[in-house]
Amino acid sequence: MSGTLNKVMLIGHLGDEVKMHYFDDKNCVGRFPLATNETYTNKQTNERVSNTEWHNIVVRNKAAEICEKYLTKGDKVYIEGRIKTRKWTDDKGMERYSTEIQCTDFTFLSNKNEQQNNPQSNPSQSMAQPQQPSAAINMPDNEDDDLPF
Repeated sequence: MSGTLNKVMLIGHLGDEVKMHYFDDKNCVGRFPLATNETYTNKQTNERVSNTEWHNIVVRNKAAEICEKYLTKGDKVYIEGRIKTRKWTDDKGMERYSTEIQCTDFTFLSNKNEQQNNPQSNPSQSMAQPQQPSAAINMPDNEDDDLPF
């Protein structure tokens, strides 16, 4: 197989509100942390072990505005996208790296009516499939691909 694939699918909970950055040419970027959890039983100690992994999610333009409007900390969301690593030099001359998930598609999984009626419900116990239609958007790739086919 000569092709490659860079695809990420995550279901997790927002760790913070969506932070928006606006540019002069009416474009914008939204960023937020997403937590995914892995739970397993240690076979030697029979103890339940839980690990949380944090992902930096980046959404662009109209999708970012939708996320800012409807997502809040703790909401469950499905994210689809690709991994992108950025490199820069900080103020002290050190090379720094940041790995992000460039979101191309998302679906809201938290049921807002259910959360409003039961404000003490635990978001980690939310159902994977919402009771009401979810918001979803497919983002076209704005970057030119350098693929030969």
